[in-house]
Amino acid sequence: MELFEAIKTRYSAKIVKGDVVPRDMIEKILDAGNAAPNHFKVRPWRFFVLTGNARNKLGDVMAASQHDRLPDLPQEGLDKTRALPLRAPVIIAVGVDQPVETKVIEMENFSAVSAACQNILLAAHALGLGAIWRTGEWVRDAKVKEFFGLSEDQLMAGFIYVGYPEIIGEPLVRPSVEDRTVWMEK
Repeated sequence: MELFEAIKTRYSAKIVKGDVVPRDMIEKILDAGNAAPNHFKVRPWRFFVLTGNARNKLGDVMAASQHDRLPDLPQEGLDKTRALPLRAPVIIAVGVDQPVETKVIEMENFSAVSAACQNILLAAHALGLGAIWRTGEWVRDAKVKEFFGLSEDQLMAGFIYVGYPEIIGEPLVRPSVEDRTVWMEK
């Protein structure tokens, strides 16, 4: 798929099939993420690939954390939370390294990881996969971070759910960039 076509036709696939995605395809999209620009070549991303039962384990952690915060939540609510990681056969959880060198700042690392996530989404689309980048409360949850071996102060950029699309989504029609652009020529 040509680059500009991939950029213009990529969409967030909210529903994917449960079919197994071959490991070599996952490795290709991770390699695309690893090719993202990053300040001082620190490669601040951490990719955690969850397939099979690992998704259930993440669901258990999420439900336990939710139960700690909302002890009166009915079992039905906990079960719904527990099933969140089962929405796709592959989840790529993306962590962000804290800077260790004084010349690197946190925002630069997060920006680089965001670029890596976009590369992953575009590569998945180019390979005929569906993907969606999800954030929300779970990227800030201490137990979820602990599950991935991240420190409490370490950031997560999100979860990228990957699978074969159930339906081919329509790309979002976006307004022109004209109202967001200032040309400064003099």
